[in-house]
Amino acid sequence: MKHIITIMVLMWAYSLPVHAQEQKDTTYINPKNFILDETIVSASRWEQNIREVPNRVAKISSATIQFQNPQTAADLLGASNQVFIQKSQLGGGSPMIRGFAASRVLLVIDGVRMNNAIFRSGNVQNVISLDASTVDESEVIFGPGSVIYGSDAIGGVMDFHTLTPRFSENNKLQFNAYAFSRFSSANNEATNHLNFKLGSKKWSWAGAYTHSDYDDLLMGSNGPDEYLRPDFQRRINNTDSVFVNSNPRLQVPTGYSQENVLQKLAFRMAENITLTYAFHYSKTSDVPRYDRLILKNSGGNFVSAEWYYGPQKWQMHHLQATVDKSIGLWDHARFSAAYQDYDESRHTRNFGSANRTNRFENVKALSVNADMDKDLSDRTKLFYGLEYVKNRVSSTAFRENVNNGNRSTATTRYPDGSTWKSVAGYASMRHKLNDQFLINGSVRVTHVQTEATYDTALFDFPFTSASLNNTALNGSLGLVYNPNPDWKFYTNLSSGFRAPNVDDIGKVFDSQPGSVVVPNPDLKPEMAYSAEVGTTGRIDKFELDVAAYYTVIDNAIARAAGTFNGEDSIFFDGVYSHVLSQQNISSVKVAGFQVGLRWNIARYWLLTSHLNFQKGKETYPGITETYSPTHVAPLFGATHLIFSWNTLQVDLYTVYNGEISYDNLALSERADSHLYAKDANGNPYAPSWWTLNLKTSFQAAKYITVDAGIENILDRRYRPYSSGISAPARNAIVTLRFKI
Repeated sequence: MKHIITIMVLMWAYSLPVHAQEQKDTTYINPKNFILDETIVSASRWEQNIREVPNRVAKISSATIQFQNPQTAADLLGASNQVFIQKSQLGGGSPMIRGFAASRVLLVIDGVRMNNAIFRSGNVQNVISLDASTVDESEVIFGPGSVIYGSDAIGGVMDFHTLTPRFSENNKLQFNAYAFSRFSSANNEATNHLNFKLGSKKWSWAGAYTHSDYDDLLMGSNGPDEYLRPDFQRRINNTDSVFVNSNPRLQVPTGYSQENVLQKLAFRMAENITLTYAFHYSKTSDVPRYDRLILKNSGGNFVSAEWYYGPQKWQMHHLQATVDKSIGLWDHARFSAAYQDYDESRHTRNFGSANRTNRFENVKALSVNADMDKDLSDRTKLFYGLEYVKNRVSSTAFRENVNNGNRSTATTRYPDGSTWKSVAGYASMRHKLNDQFLINGSVRVTHVQTEATYDTALFDFPFTSASLNNTALNGSLGLVYNPNPDWKFYTNLSSGFRAPNVDDIGKVFDSQPGSVVVPNPDLKPEMAYSAEVGTTGRIDKFELDVAAYYTVIDNAIARAAGTFNGEDSIFFDGVYSHVLSQQNISSVKVAGFQVGLRWNIARYWLLTSHLNFQKGKETYPGITETYSPTHVAPLFGATHLIFSWNTLQVDLYTVYNGEISYDNLALSERADSHLYAKDANGNPYAPSWWTLNLKTSFQAAKYITVDAGIENILDRRYRPYSSGISAPARNAIVTLRFKI
């Protein structure tokens, strides 16, 4: 912790998104960019200047993405240094924003919500389906975004904008090609990416393909011994056996592979009307669930012989019409329809058992959106829209004897054929009171219906169906004060909600060995209320960005002890397990601040840093003791010293996390004590840590750029809070980029 304090005192600064400036086909950091000169689209679905937005927003530019070289879209969000990333395995990454994660934060791809009916309250890894190499830029809007985006947007909205086809502005055919090949030493990453853009005055096309292979991940040399992997399990000659790990720092097994495809075709139907079709496709190999594979029972024996996710597949078809022509109802309009298809599966087998349980889920998601804006006067602008979403969940399962291939029935994870529907309308108005004051007011009405039918053939449910109908009214009110071009002050009050989905009301699963979660068809929506104040500005060479917030959730859904058919324990997958269920029994409160300062030291030198601090408590009826919510991250941040000259860019930076003691550890995290280091009393806790890193980029030839870096130079052995896998060891990264 003393290292973190020293860094904070010496380098109290803020990492703003870096932005590309072209020179000789090379992108590099422009230290003169000012955050208040940025435009964003996530706050209203339409482009607007940050000066007009009464929220904190982080923008991650294509230059930042290229320079930081993230392996996945989860790592891309982590590169903002304002979103905390949890990982249960190498093939994953669950964003935490202001104390919330999973189904309480919203993923948006090109304006389409990615959250579906089986996003769970535990950590969700779906963001890796998106290819980081095809993201032009990403925006994170902090705090409830339910007024614009509906259910789930309590902690924040992560809005990704992918490659955009470009039309030619003359009669010549425009062609661009870009490719890169990347190697990372900590997991022997081999990533290859290729994309093309082709454009005429009427038609334009963008296509991309990425393939990545990752071996088992190596952890650092210096850190807690509890993180080491001294032995591992493997099946040899139909027998589960334990082997000594010749290198205990190697996390066996964690490797996987992934491929992504993106195609976009745009047609300019008229001067002011554009039609765009997009196709996204992603598929992983099997992904080992590392945090479950390292779990041992009280006798020191492995609990699981196998625990892996089957291939995670995601595809999206997205058709969008943009009308940039003023008529009576709008000045600009955007109409879109999207169809997404998700496949995922879980495969588990206890150590010494011949029976593997295989559970498969598929979600088909249809969404239709209409978004418009209209200038009502020189000072007043209206944004409004409609949305319809429907999810259908298919869930199947079987048990297989791995010795002889015999199959038998098994309980499904969800009620097969369940549906989740949402219909909503919203309106947002921005009014300039004068040249300095601006007020934003928004309202949204959302109706959500969740239906599930339970199969009592294998599990004796005391109910056969559940149908929830919830209507939520959300609003926000924000005030912005721009006293001069260099400063912005803002405050806002907003509400959000999360309607119970199929995962909440219908799931049967083992949350931890010895505990089983059973359905609860009587859940109510979670309601969130948030207040935020902040300022952004500059004095000479210093830029300041500060925000403080407070969020309360009523009717918060949490797991708690329950009964099933009057019993507090039942047999599930051959294990006598305590019964838990999702219940509206808690109240969650989270408060925190985000602070930073950016310093343009000299012509070629820039110092940036930022700090994120959050604290929370969860209370239960009849219990005086309070606990920290699971997704409240420790203090975290980063400090960068950047040198940029001509086509050379160098970044020496440190990333740091504070400690979470046993007393401040969430109850759910205490139950996963095998993931944590042990304090002097033998209790689990999350130690503080910091790393030193170096990244460089240099244009080696006209069309070739070389990016190289070393992460975790001091080879620290650390594990980010709530994660089931340790972070990479000293990691050398080399990328060759080709652009024509």
